[in-house]
Amino acid sequence: MTKEMIEHIRSNPKYQMLVKKRSSFAWTLSIIMLVVYYAFILTIAFDPQLLGTPLGDGKVTTVGIPVGIAIIIIAFALTGVYVKRANSEFDDLSREVKEELEKELAKDAS
Repeated sequence: MTKEMIEHIRSNPKYQMLVKKRSSFAWTLSIIMLVVYYAFILTIAFDPQLLGTPLGDGKVTTVGIPVGIAIIIIAFALTGVYVKRANSEFDDLSREVKEELEKELAKDAS
């Protein structure tokens, strides 16, 4: 790939929109995950008895176990949300940028 091709791609408005949307979405999901994770860690640090509270009469499982499992499920869910959007909106924009670049290169070659 030449520097000229790279500049064509970078100057493409659809490419700029793709980068902006993808970056914004990734940061949003990252912040959500960080808030969930750090809320869990801060709870462990400042109120460990809360997560150590037994569930039911058997006293085998504590509140911390389902909360920890929920955090793992949230991580998988956020990954799924990103993949779904990446496979639809982001891939469509990438394809459009590629098609426009190919048209420009074909025009320049003739």
